[in-house]
Amino acid sequence: MSTNAHLLAPGEGETVFTVNSTPIKFGPGALREVGADAQALGMKRVALFVDSHVLAGATGETVLGALRAAGLDVAVYDQTRCEPNSDSFEAAAAFAREGAFDGFVSLGGGSVMDTAKAANLLSTYPDELIAYINAPIGRAKPIPGRLKPHIACPTTCGTGSETTGITIVDLTSAGLKTGIASPWLKPSLAIIDPTTTETLPGGVVAATGFDVLTHAVESYTARPYTSRPRPEHPSQRPPYQGSTPYNDIGSTAAIRLGGRFLARAVRDASDTEARHQLMFASTLAGLAFGSAGVHIPHAMSYSVATLKHAFTATGYEDRAAMVPHGIAVVINAPAAFRFTAAANPARHLEAAAALGADVAGAAPEDAGEILAQAFIALMRETGLPSGIAALGYADADVPALAEGAFAQQRPLVMAPRSVSKADLERIYRDAMRYW
Repeated sequence: MSTNAHLLAPGEGETVFTVNSTPIKFGPGALREVGADAQALGMKRVALFVDSHVLAGATGETVLGALRAAGLDVAVYDQTRCEPNSDSFEAAAAFAREGAFDGFVSLGGGSVMDTAKAANLLSTYPDELIAYINAPIGRAKPIPGRLKPHIACPTTCGTGSETTGITIVDLTSAGLKTGIASPWLKPSLAIIDPTTTETLPGGVVAATGFDVLTHAVESYTARPYTSRPRPEHPSQRPPYQGSTPYNDIGSTAAIRLGGRFLARAVRDASDTEARHQLMFASTLAGLAFGSAGVHIPHAMSYSVATLKHAFTATGYEDRAAMVPHGIAVVINAPAAFRFTAAANPARHLEAAAALGADVAGAAPEDAGEILAQAFIALMRETGLPSGIAALGYADADVPALAEGAFAQQRPLVMAPRSVSKADLERIYRDAMRYW
């Protein structure tokens, strides 16, 4: 069995794509306006979901102060878990149900924003978490309708969760990382203040920044939206549509910005230009992949992040051992793009060129290796692990890794070529060591 067994030829499939973007406010000082924005959305009793580290710093003080200055009743939830699991989602949902809130504000990385999305959902339309989890792992129950207003305020330059209708969770009962996807999960407003990145450790910038780059390259190389069948009804058009002319603009811009500024942002916290530009790249990539979709590297990342918890990444030393999402994604990317390049060499070469690689005179058959080497060079420059072996994995783990990745059909169907479980095993073995 494999995904994407039959991609429709041009003229045979979909002819329409949609754009349903989260409203965005971007710029230094934007977080000082969160109180007024919450008022404008009709909030009176607000649940502030925040990382405890952020709450203790100047950013937390700014947001909490702005909400209270606007006369809002604010309850703080700072028990979010980095790389959330089903238990932490359920605890957050219980807080949201008991608090009877009419709005949510999330302040932190993707884990915080995803937790707020889940708490909003499970308190607005109560049910078991597994009911909403993507099939085939969960029951994929459609979200019935609009959720309560949610203002998402990222403090890292990576996940793009502030722009997407996706929330990711480590489902402890299944031993798998999976998620919920629905347009109703998109925040009502994203407030993106790039000054929040100025105090991030370099290792955190590296991990989250590679999430940006991988998002962008995956959405740019995803199957084209025209290769899907036309839906019988517009409501059946999926949230992940494939690459579109609109999404291509954001993807390529994000790749160029990441290639230019990621290493600088990791090396030097005082390089505010690099960190602010990387935050903008994150926003662009989030807008792109939020409707285009991601594919093989993200599908593979969930197993990598779930099956072993023995790795401590640079910049995450004060947290429990785990593989940060951005590292779990990019660690598979060079091997995955070697595999997908045959489906569309030109797109892979364009992505490599946007990253800064020299593609002059490159043959189509070289596209995958050129893009892989561009990623590997940047990974080495920014101190990332050399492959999944550095995270504690060995050849004996490959079947279990592939089994978990193959269950992630939502992203896998967006791959530009069919991928079987055996293919995934080969890609994981290729990702074992890059240098």
